[in-house]
Amino acid sequence: MKMNACLLWLTFALICSSSRSIAAENEPQQEQTKATYLVIYRPGPAWLVGKSVLEQPLKEHGKYMLGLYIKGSMKLGGPLTDDAGGAVLLTVADESEAKTIVTADPAVKSGIFVYEMHPWKLQPWDEFAKKAKSSTQPVAPGEH
Repeated sequence: MKMNACLLWLTFALICSSSRSIAAENEPQQEQTKATYLVIYRPGPAWLVGKSVLEQPLKEHGKYMLGLYIKGSMKLGGPLTDDAGGAVLLTVADESEAKTIVTADPAVKSGIFVYEMHPWKLQPWDEFAKKAKSSTQPVAPGEH
């Protein structure tokens, strides 16, 4: 139950913080044709039991994530503060590319993390808010 609440909170936080950068008007049109994936990392068989996520041997994972961020494939990422693992938001061409990225992650290859990956349709909340502010009735996501 605690994990589900954490994942719901994480999902909400990612939606709120990432919709601005992903749906920003000044980003290239090509960015909008890419697919978005939410990857949730959980402790795997090589997880050091009794150690926090910050105490795990994740140096290579961190370098890998930085490379993905610099390349533009990873938009957001970080550890879950309840030591349940971590999560990243990938923006890539397709599911095959997302899976290739995740399975090449040093923390997944070493067994520190296992993962679950979900395709994710981010809503343009900035657009909805602008429309809602300019009208007397709020514009729901399905009404655009």
